[in-house]
Amino acid sequence: MRLNYFFDSLQDQFDNLEKHTQWGIDVLEKYIKFVKERTEIELSYAKQLRNLSKKYQPKKNSKEEEEYRYTSTRAFLATLNEMNDYAGQHEVISENMTSLITGELTRYVQELKQERKSHFHDGRKAQQHIETCWKQLEASKRRFERDCKEADRAQQYFEKMDADINVTKADVEKARQQAQLRHQMAEDSKAEYSSTLQKFNSEQHDHYYTHIPNIFQKIQEMEERRIVRIGESMKTFAEVDRQVIPIIGKCLDEITKAAESIDHKNDSQLVIEAFKSGFEPPGDIDFEDFTQPMKRTVSESSLSNSRGDGKSEPKFGGKSKGKLWPFIKKNKLMSLLTSPHQPPPPPPASASPSAVPNGPQSPKQQKEPLSHRFNEFMTSKPKIHCFRSLKRGGAGPEDFSNLPPEQRRKKLQQKVDELNKDIQKEMDQRDALTKMKDVYIKNPQMGDAASVDHRLAELGQNIEKLRLEVQKFEGWLAEVEGRLPMRTEQARRQSGLYEAQNTSAVNSCAQDRESPDGSYTEEQSQETEMKVPATDFDDEFDDEEPLPTIGTCKALYTFEGQNEGTISVAEGEMLYVIEEDKGDGWTRIRRNEDEEGYVPTSYVEVYLDKNAKGA
Repeated sequence: MRLNYFFDSLQDQFDNLEKHTQWGIDVLEKYIKFVKERTEIELSYAKQLRNLSKKYQPKKNSKEEEEYRYTSTRAFLATLNEMNDYAGQHEVISENMTSLITGELTRYVQELKQERKSHFHDGRKAQQHIETCWKQLEASKRRFERDCKEADRAQQYFEKMDADINVTKADVEKARQQAQLRHQMAEDSKAEYSSTLQKFNSEQHDHYYTHIPNIFQKIQEMEERRIVRIGESMKTFAEVDRQVIPIIGKCLDEITKAAESIDHKNDSQLVIEAFKSGFEPPGDIDFEDFTQPMKRTVSESSLSNSRGDGKSEPKFGGKSKGKLWPFIKKNKLMSLLTSPHQPPPPPPASASPSAVPNGPQSPKQQKEPLSHRFNEFMTSKPKIHCFRSLKRGGAGPEDFSNLPPEQRRKKLQQKVDELNKDIQKEMDQRDALTKMKDVYIKNPQMGDAASVDHRLAELGQNIEKLRLEVQKFEGWLAEVEGRLPMRTEQARRQSGLYEAQNTSAVNSCAQDRESPDGSYTEEQSQETEMKVPATDFDDEFDDEEPLPTIGTCKALYTFEGQNEGTISVAEGEMLYVIEEDKGDGWTRIRRNEDEEGYVPTSYVEVYLDKNAKGA
């Protein structure tokens, strides 16, 4: 009974140990799950940080890139970049935790389960062996006890038969032999029992003092290694975070450094440079005395913006004195009401332009009443392109004359730099092709040298075109910077600038000519403005059809059209006639779709088309 109780107690201990070690493995797996979720959080956080940084990065080829010239926006960009690096450190945390903790512990758990299974298998095996020995001992003991009882009964039966006088001698001898046999069997059982008992005691001693303690020791060591391993993993958990702290601190230091680099004075100066127009402030406004009686007639002189009757009309293309102050608007109908009606200048004595040093000048116009002008404008239906182009947001002129002086200078300088870069690229390509051609000449088997000649010729033409463009823009730049004298009307027309001024419609149709950034570029005229309320009148011009061509003409002399409504022509130039002389000495001609105006009739030879309407 004592041994059975002990066996039961020992079995209970194995059950307890088995439950405890399984709980330890569950704790380890729980910690692995915790670390895995932490790595997922780190990855998600890093991804969100990267997306946040990417969201606020400036878009390529967008207006936002220009904003990053300011120190405050550059500091913000540095913050975005550092946040990107900051996110990278959280990715490092996730990777290190996955490799050093999650992966290692997962492999260790598998090894631990196998080791635990082996230890408890050995324990069960030792327990079964001692139980088997115990059963053998019990069987030998019962057999010895049974044989002893049988021998005792056989001895008693022999003694009873021997004492009985009625029993034959043969029966007594048989009983004696039976008693001796039983005694022999009892002795054999005793010897077997003794041997089995000694063997069991030895096995029991080894079981309780050697096998079971060894198994328990191994289980204990296994459990201690598990506890040590989870502690080391927790240290690694903290160490992984600690390793990235210096780098994270460096990112934060860079953010602080970027914030300290913000210079409010520099940013303010950049704004000033960006929006500096170069316009001179307007002068004082003259006092207008209305106390004296005067006949007020509506004439073109009431539209002028001159500050003195004795001042001459400034030439188109003048510098800052010819610029409108940004807050002064010019009336749309000016050019439509200022076509020449004074007799034109007589033709030069010689057909050669050299005979006229300064060229014929358009006369100072004696303005007619506004009502007469307006009626003629409504009946003649002049061609107006600028209303439609302004509403549709057409591109500005090539020389950026729609910008204020300072902005124009910057744009021209930028254009010159871009053209120089393009020239360098073309020259690099040409040099590379030249080297390739030399290689082909030296080694004909590598290729045909003549195959690159066409491309070299194209590159040469492109370089020449780009150089001409650079010269053109450098001329405009020099004009803006005041290094060169102003160009003549003829040079301006050849360079493409004249397109902005050679038609009466383009010169005066814009109420307030503005570039996309809101700058004003109207040339100031000596004529005062006429304040006309904004009505739906502008929309009527969109439906006006251009005047039909009624013939052609050839310029007999060079005419420099410097007044509004006139157009410059060169000697021998062929143009289209759209309105013949009505008796005032002026003929209306057209060069192309956007260039038309008046020239003296005596300066051109007109060929009218007989089939044209109104010819």
